[in-house]
Amino acid sequence: MKTACPLDCYDACDVIYNDGVISGDLCPHLHHYEKYQQITTPTYKGAKISLDEALNKLKEILKSSDAKDILYYKGSGNFGLMQEVIEHFFSSFGATLTDGSLCDGAGEAGIVEGRGENINMPISEIAKSEVVIFWGRNPHTTNSHILPLLKDKKIIVIDPIKTKIAKMADLHIQIKPRGDFYLAMLLSRFLYIEGGCDIEFLEEFAEDYEDFYELTQTIRIKKTLDKIDVSLGDIGDLLALVENKKVAIVCGVGIQKYRDGADIMRAIDAFGVNLGLFGKEGCGVAYLGNSKDGITSPFYTKAKRVCKVNTEFDKFKSVVIQGANPLSQMPDTTRVKKSLAKVENIIYFGLYENETSKIADLVIPAKDFLSKNDIRSSYSYSCLKEMPKVKESEFGVSEYDLSRFLCDEFDIELKSEKSYIEHFKNSNVVEKKQTISEFEFLDTIDLTKVDKHKLHLITPKSTKSLNSQFKRDDFVYINSSLGYLENECIKVSSDNGSVELKVKISDDVRDDCVLIYSGTKGVNNLTSSFVSYSGKSACYQENQVILESLD
Repeated sequence: MKTACPLDCYDACDVIYNDGVISGDLCPHLHHYEKYQQITTPTYKGAKISLDEALNKLKEILKSSDAKDILYYKGSGNFGLMQEVIEHFFSSFGATLTDGSLCDGAGEAGIVEGRGENINMPISEIAKSEVVIFWGRNPHTTNSHILPLLKDKKIIVIDPIKTKIAKMADLHIQIKPRGDFYLAMLLSRFLYIEGGCDIEFLEEFAEDYEDFYELTQTIRIKKTLDKIDVSLGDIGDLLALVENKKVAIVCGVGIQKYRDGADIMRAIDAFGVNLGLFGKEGCGVAYLGNSKDGITSPFYTKAKRVCKVNTEFDKFKSVVIQGANPLSQMPDTTRVKKSLAKVENIIYFGLYENETSKIADLVIPAKDFLSKNDIRSSYSYSCLKEMPKVKESEFGVSEYDLSRFLCDEFDIELKSEKSYIEHFKNSNVVEKKQTISEFEFLDTIDLTKVDKHKLHLITPKSTKSLNSQFKRDDFVYINSSLGYLENECIKVSSDNGSVELKVKISDDVRDDCVLIYSGTKGVNNLTSSFVSYSGKSACYQENQVILESLD
């Protein structure tokens, strides 16, 4: 029976479920999905209870708290649209919800500031392109379905890590972290100097392009190139490859994991604008599109919200956590741990045991995507995919059924599950051409200073895990020139905290960088609760670290 994967990634795999076996055009996570043990039994204070007892205990906790003292914290690792039905209950109830992003908010903010809206480049345009620039995107890990589209194309990779796609590329610029903004600005500058700008396009859609060129001139060339470890030859080679070609720029999330992440994405967008890439066949700039474009949520109710990045859990008596693992995935784990320790009632509703479920007072198992009805969208391309229930499950409760129980108990209106799914199916989700009506260039530059004596922390996604789900990594990856030994246990420290990990030597990592995959236990001991200047996004790569041997 056909369904679709709910996981929060670019590809939105189609899935076939037959006699207990998942098959289809799958990513690495779904190939082993059924091997990961789910939570099957509800617990309260560590003791096993029935599902009915768990639901009644949740009702009791909510009734014993004022609505203003309840926080509902939802993760974003599941793309099923019916996940938000619980948000409907808690917002209607009067609880506090969250906003902001642990992932992509800064980049999207930069796109909106420049273009006016975040419409992603259709994946079909990549198939028609002649040159593809992977700017901080590692498709073998995060977007494997794009790989067949790359045949006979020139590939350019801009990434501090020598990824698999970088080793295949015609040009790899192994840029220093935090250098993306400067490189994008210099590319626009030299493109203008060499007469490579699409002037006709700029005069129609970005008339302030000459002012922007003047802004790029405020960047000192030699000093900046030395700072970001890029040569004039690299810039010349890149511009030669894109000259008079259909170019697709495909950006990853890592480029914007900084406080000024919006400006970074906006500067890359500006290079695309100077090339005249928007609205043309085989051209565009891809990031993460607005997955809710064309969809009006039937669950939205106005509510008080706090930022998801630096939530103060201890301001609340009861915290309900759905499909999230803040003790691993939120930045500044030490602060999060202290804050959660002061909460009287922690309720965890999800699929898998993790750091957060282990400290929860009440644990309610969820049903997996195969055991409930749902529908999903995507931020890679415009689509709606049905996710019908394809098997029965003897344990857990679906999001809709949990909301049905709570809405009935607290006299809150809730329509039928079928009506909500039909609402989503009737949404106007159509593929749009990536165009702009008027592009707003940056008009100021913040020349951020970087401590040259510390190592840059890079936190990409792993092929084996999805954030803190599935098979999580437990290594720190560093260049051999740093003098440590394979499997040596070392201490990685930032101004924010430390973690002890075993070493994996990899000369694919720059010698001024430390790579720790997102989801590695303890990685967010190192990260701080900074919020991006635009987009209310976490800034996981704002921190620098030092290494110490434990001998």
